Amino acid sequence: MAKDATKDHTGGGGDPARSLALLWRKQTQAPVRNGRRDLSVDRIVAAAIEVADTDGLGALSMRRVADKLNVGTMSLYTYVPGKAELIDLMLDTVYADTHRVSAQSPEDNRRCWRERLEQVAKQNWELYHRHPWMLRVGVSRPPLGPNVIAKFDYELGTVAGIGLTETEMDTVLTLVIGHAETSARRAVEASGDGESGVSEQQWWAAHNPVLTTLLDQSRYPLAAAVVSAVGRAAEDPKHVFEFGLARILDGVQALVDSRDTTG
Repeated sequence: MAKDATKDHTGGGGDPARSLALLWRKQTQAPVRNGRRDLSVDRIVAAAIEVADTDGLGALSMRRVADKLNVGTMSLYTYVPGKAELIDLMLDTVYADTHRVSAQSPEDNRRCWRERLEQVAKQNWELYHRHPWMLRVGVSRPPLGPNVIAKFDYELGTVAGIGLTETEMDTVLTLVIGHAETSARRAVEASGDGESGVSEQQWWAAHNPVLTTLLDQSRYPLAAAVVSAVGRAAEDPKHVFEFGLARILDGVQALVDSRDTTG
């Protein structure tokens, strides 16, 4: 199954049994205590996402969420076992936050699968920018909650019936979404919102004058030319994403065309 490739080990990866029970709402609702009838798993998750969106995953804690909800920290544990399971719930919730067009006929899908797959990549790129903390969650696979499954099923539909095997369909999605994630991570870092706190423009502004002076153009003509060009393009973080996506889609197109020719 297509998965993201986050490696930052900042959280997530809760106990599978407890996380899945919460994700699919199979866990019995906690009893009302101290008259807090307005507290629920959904409210806790929404508050946690707001904290992470505003201040980053490093700022997320059970206490911070409790303070935001104006309840005692221990009240949260009545509904959510811990921070790891909470992050699993957060991930599944935000995975529902993508635009999805209506299903198309098999004939239409064979004609415009490339455009639909490109839109999937852009939707994931935008999702990571709306919720950049997703890029820091230390799990290799998202929890298999209802929103993750629904998103995966929709995305599979973009490459259904175009000549790929089931495994190839999954692999294509892994390539496309993985590229969107990696490019989004670079873009977040380039904006200065990453761990370094230094934007791409700031880095190049500091280094480019020195590199221009020190780099021997006669000895390293290609490197000098490329460094100069990359420095000028540093203000366009979407370039790598869009260029790489086009090349990936070219490769998928070649595979699909070969199946049409041989089939």
